[in-house]
Amino acid sequence: MLQETNVKPIEKVVVRFAGDSGDGMQLAGNIFSNISAEIGDEISTFPDYPAEIRAPQGSLSGVSGYQVSVGKGVHTPGDEADVLVAMNPAALKTNLRYLKRDGIIVCDGDSFTAANLRKAEYKTDDPVKELGIDPRRIMLVPMATLLKGTLADSGLDQKAIMKSKNMLALGVICWLFDRPLESVLKKLHNKFAKKPAVYEANAKVLQAGWDYGHNTHSSMPVYRIDTAQSTPGTYTDVTGNTATAWGLILASEKSGRPLFLGSYPITPATDILHELAKRKDLGVKAVQMEDEIAGICSAIGASYAGHLAVTSTSGPGLALKSEGIGLAVMAELPLVVIDVQRGGPSTGLPTKTEQTDLLQALYGRNGESPVCVVSAVSPTDCFHMAFEAARIAMEHMTPVILLTDAYIANGSSAWRIPEPGDYPEIHPHLLSAERLEQGWLPYDRDENTKARYWALPGMPGAMHRVGGLEKDYKTSVISTNDANHALMVETRREKIARIADDIPEMKPMLDADADTILLGWGGTYGHLLTAATELNAAGKRLAFWQFRYINPLPKNTIETLRRYKRIIVAELNTGMFADYLQMHLPGQEILRINKIEGQPFLVKEIVDGVTKFMED
Repeated sequence: MLQETNVKPIEKVVVRFAGDSGDGMQLAGNIFSNISAEIGDEISTFPDYPAEIRAPQGSLSGVSGYQVSVGKGVHTPGDEADVLVAMNPAALKTNLRYLKRDGIIVCDGDSFTAANLRKAEYKTDDPVKELGIDPRRIMLVPMATLLKGTLADSGLDQKAIMKSKNMLALGVICWLFDRPLESVLKKLHNKFAKKPAVYEANAKVLQAGWDYGHNTHSSMPVYRIDTAQSTPGTYTDVTGNTATAWGLILASEKSGRPLFLGSYPITPATDILHELAKRKDLGVKAVQMEDEIAGICSAIGASYAGHLAVTSTSGPGLALKSEGIGLAVMAELPLVVIDVQRGGPSTGLPTKTEQTDLLQALYGRNGESPVCVVSAVSPTDCFHMAFEAARIAMEHMTPVILLTDAYIANGSSAWRIPEPGDYPEIHPHLLSAERLEQGWLPYDRDENTKARYWALPGMPGAMHRVGGLEKDYKTSVISTNDANHALMVETRREKIARIADDIPEMKPMLDADADTILLGWGGTYGHLLTAATELNAAGKRLAFWQFRYINPLPKNTIETLRRYKRIIVAELNTGMFADYLQMHLPGQEILRINKIEGQPFLVKEIVDGVTKFMED
């Protein structure tokens, strides 16, 4: 640890790691996030991947980024970085715009070669001067030189030595923020447990980076991030996709129903399949199917067989699954469909984030085909909403679409691992022996919830068929009667509507009595909450609410929103949720803040947009 006089306390900081896709920026950023979460910091991360699979090394289009904010009151990865780690001239050039004017730059000085400057389209041989960077704000670390000196006796070849450059940069950052190296070494040991030589090399390089900062730039300010006060418990750093998988596992345990995932790999949802495929020890069945249609059809079959059935995808795959979702609606089978939204349409922007699948989730099927639609608001909330989606599906016998997005799916937050009693038991709407004895037909239903009973194969006396053809309300046999069809359409619609009795009511946050409310849904939560908090601190009275439950809306939504003179909806699309709310609030204008650039909001964009509406 450094002398106390060298350390400057701060509440939170934003660090952006940037380099070629092969430079290990995601790993370095992830380790920094993880050790911060473990010591009690709040964190929020934003991995920013290029769309190209492998752009030319050193080119502007091949730069990959990872931004993380750590400290107190952290809800977003930050609009601008306090520190930029740039591994080459291209990374410096493309990411300088994300750095605060007085921010610090840690850069690989050895990468400023004529070839790299040419690839990054510099006009001179002095990037620092050309970009207008104050030389006092940049640490030009001779990374290649340090690596060769540190690992001269390691026996590793040149290529293997250069692969550890990210750990050298991480060592400098750990010095800059007074982070102990022991936690990093533990992570590296776990990662390279089967490659001791690689572990030893990375450990030496990490220490070399820390020593370089300490010995060469000891006059620069070193920061200690004040740890936030948090609920006692065990914390870890978790991405949204991993949290989603874990939430489904808990739902399986709490319901007594085995978990089945039938999916086809698609960016950015694939990690859910990867995570669940690891969990055979918990009885999880994860099957990679040959296409998206096979994925949902296998899940529907598993649901009929009594499993908690799930399929995961992104926007293009949700379109392919639409007929299967309609079948599950008609058969009234529980099913969780996870849509990790990305930029579209078609293949669109596979590595970027948007909220443009909302109307597809609500209405993208033939016929009157209502489903429950919910959304997660943060990486850690993916755990809770995956659990909720599974609970609603099994207790109300319906497909549930869970909307996340690339930003929260790939991003991470500090997460407190739940205690055994933190989540309730789930009670699937199973056909009981008593109900069977009273006389049962496949489409008999609970008149309170309108949910039909889930008869598991093998239950004596419960042989049955369900399918895509309309059934008679009373006899459960195939029916083409017009009045019966109208009754069944209304029944399926009412079943979804009555879920509102089983979800939390709307409770506006911050200044709930203000005459203006800012609304959002899904993964924009952190940016909107931070903006609303800043606006209130500046004297602009503002209520705030982020919707998790979209269809049905919380049952007091319309009553609550009618109280506000000004309703502002911010979302990463052209106004889909605003249009949806407008349907429920005829005659009341819904103001809109929209962004469709494949990037999350900046807090400043929300603050400026709300301020403009409040001053009009």
